[in-house]
Parts: sequence; C-alpha cells; structure tokens
Amino acid sequence: MKAFSKKRIVLGIILLVIFLVGGFILSKAHLLRQGAIGAGYKAHILCSGVFVSGRDPESILREDLSFHPSFDLLKAKVDYGGKSVTASLFGLVKAQAVFREGIGTTLMAGRKTGQFLSQAVRRVPPIPENPESIPWPRGDQISTDDIPPNVDLRRLHRALNRAFDETEPERLKRTRALVVVYDGRLVAERYAHGLKKETPLIGWSMTKSVTNALVGILVKENKLALEDYVNVPEWKGKGDARCRITLDQLLRMSSGLKFVEEYEGNPVSDVNRMLFTQADMAAFAASMPLEAEPDTRWHYSSGTTNIIQRIIRQAFSSHECYVSFPRRALFNRLGMRSAVLEMDASGTFIGSSFMFASARDWARIGLLFMQDGIWEGERILPEGWVAYSTTPTPMAPLGEYGAHLWLNRGNPENPEERLFPKLPEDAFFMLGYQHQNVVIIPARRLVVVRLGMTLSDGIWDLEAFISDVLIAIGE
Repeated sequence: MKAFSKKRIVLGIILLVIFLVGGFILSKAHLLRQGAIGAGYKAHILCSGVFVSGRDPESILREDLSFHPSFDLLKAKVDYGGKSVTASLFGLVKAQAVFREGIGTTLMAGRKTGQFLSQAVRRVPPIPENPESIPWPRGDQISTDDIPPNVDLRRLHRALNRAFDETEPERLKRTRALVVVYDGRLVAERYAHGLKKETPLIGWSMTKSVTNALVGILVKENKLALEDYVNVPEWKGKGDARCRITLDQLLRMSSGLKFVEEYEGNPVSDVNRMLFTQADMAAFAASMPLEAEPDTRWHYSSGTTNIIQRIIRQAFSSHECYVSFPRRALFNRLGMRSAVLEMDASGTFIGSSFMFASARDWARIGLLFMQDGIWEGERILPEGWVAYSTTPTPMAPLGEYGAHLWLNRGNPENPEERLFPKLPEDAFFMLGYQHQNVVIIPARRLVVVRLGMTLSDGIWDLEAFISDVLIAIGE
C-alpha cells in the first residue's frame, strides 16, 4: 500500500513538472508571438511616420507608439541612410521595415531586403505637377469667393475648434486633420501643429474603400466580374468548398471565411498576425477555413480585402503594371498627389489597412463616391458601382455595410436602429482604426474627413461633429 502511495506521489510530481514546464514553454511562445507582432507594428508605424509622413520620430514614439507599455520594451533604430527601421525585443525577436519612394513602407517579415529591393518597380510620378495653380478639386488652389451663402463659416469654424479641443488630459482626441467639402467646394480645413495640408496620414481600414474603387475600375474594363468565382490557389483542392466564393461575396464580407478581427484585446489575433508578421498577407488570409456557407453570414475581415488585392494583382500581366495601377488609374486622375498605397513583402498592396494620404486626398476619393464615380465629367467608376457599393449586405444586421463601405441604412425592420441615428439615412462612410473617418452625405452634398489618433471609443464623437457641420451648412 505504501509503495503504491509512493508511486502515486512520484507520478504526481512528474505530471506537475511536465505541466509547469509545458506551461512555461507555451507562455514563452505566446509572449514571443506577441513580441514579434509588437516589433512589426513598431517598425512599420515608425518607418512610415518618418519616411512617408515626414514626421519627427520622437512625436511618433510619444503619440503613436505609447498606447501599450510593452512598446517601451521594444527598441527601435531609424536608419536614415538606408531608409529603414529595425525594432527588437531584447534580441529575441526582430522586425525590419524598409521604405521605397512612391511605394512607402514594407515590413520584411523574414524576407531578404536585397531581394525585395531588386524587384522591378515602374514609378509613375504624381500629377498635377503644379497643384497650387490648378483649382480644387483636382488642384490645391482654393477660392473663398464662391462659398455658398447658406454656409455659416463662423459656426463651422467653432465646430472644427471643438474637434481639436482637448478637454480631458487623460483621454486625448488627437485630431490631426479636418477637411469639409460642401457642394464640391473646400469650405474649411484645419491641421494639428507640425502637420500641413500635404502631409500624408494613415487611413487604416479606410484603405478598404480605395480597394473597392480599384476593383470598380477593373470591372469597368471587363478585367474582373462580381459574379465570378475567384481564382485563389489555396482553394484549388478537390472538394474545397471555398472555390465557390465570388468576388461579390468578398467585397460584401460575406465569404464565410474564418478570421479574427480583434486588436488590443487579442494581441495574437489573425489580423495582428497578418499585418505585422506575414510576408504574404493574402496567402495567410486565404489559408483560413470556412466557418459558414458563403452568403449566409456577414463578418468583417481585413484578410478578405488582402485576398481581393491579390485577385487585382492577378489581373495584370506583370508586377510593374500592377504596381503602377493605383496611381495611373485612380490617384493621378483625381489629383491625389500624396497618396501612397503600401505593399507586403510578396509585392501585393495591403489593401486592407496601409494607405497614407493627405486629408485633401482622402476628401477627393470621398468626393468621387459622392459624385457617383464621375470626376470632372469623366466616369472613373462603372455606372451603378456606387449604388451597388452602398446597397446593404443582406446579412448585415443594421444595414451597416455594403461593398467595402459602411452605411447608415438601419435595421430593415426598424430603420431608426442604425449606425448613427442622428445622421441622414443616405450617409455612408470610410472608417478606420483609431477613428479615421470619411463621411459622405449625397443628399447634403457633403464630404467630411477626420484623421487622428484616438485610442478609445467615446472620446471622438463623430455623430456630434457631423451634426454640428450639418447645422453650419444650413440647408
């Protein structure tokens, strides 16, 4: 009996040791995964902030990279000669981000820098060359003589002042740029200290709506079709149900693919791993299994957009043609000189999250959507594209999502139950992380851009601000 008890005790100790060692290994692996994501985030944001936005690195570290104490543990080095940033966690994990002119920052994610930099890139120069001499909206020459008489400029400027006011020192809005376009005219704008009208700033998920426009252009050119099953190599296996997913379902976030879209609350979520550790983000997203049959569930996913970007890439005969496509087909036609769409280390644009542009350029893309895809008399997006994009996805419970655009349509059974109840029902939005906003209200001929770095919900009140602007334009 005693021998039996001793055996049980020894076995218990062995199991306990195994449990503790296994827990330690798993915990260490989890921490290393978090460290790798943090290093990737810090390297990318710092590199883009310095080399794309032209900001002081100290302000980026203080404002953009201070929202979690773990960032203090990650040491970052800016290499101005090589135009790169390296971030490291005690030498255990390391991330490098590299800048290229016209393409912005790319996180290497294990790829060799030399091989990446040797990729052929056809850089299309931004136009117009002399924006200050060309009237808005294609240029930057602004006239204050033809502002409609119904616009109460004093009231409008008070609304902008409130958007910049910091009334709670522990809960900062950090509004960085505001632009108000009414009836096609730029009637008000304001920028935070150190930023200019030309400063490109990150749009985060507002980039998804730019991907929408690029798809629309290819649909207009008959290079893509919404109803087609998409060509995704990872879905070619025999009996793979994912091969029945269409481009339309991807645009409406109704593919049924599994993807965890969480940020601070889940540091090792799918979206964080994809954006800050993966060299080929589309391949990572395409590896996800189906959770539901296509078109039976609405589920917001940044991975979906990066799959779409790879589909766009496949529509071109060469990588050079693909890289030049956004500027040639969209940015230059609208006069978006500052716009930079960044790519991953595989050479695919990160269409979900990483476009930098000035507030004026974000307003230009908003104005294109408000004008039904027509720009200065030229149709850029196919006829009916904006109507399609702003038609609620059937499974979105509040009618809050169309095709890579957020909507204010409301619950079909109760239209008053909608995303922003105090705003007009026809309003639609480009929305991004940390409260980036482009608001488009066609019935009021209004486009409003807000760029900032607001960390928590409840600090920036978009609905109240837009309500103030609507009162100020006084229709």
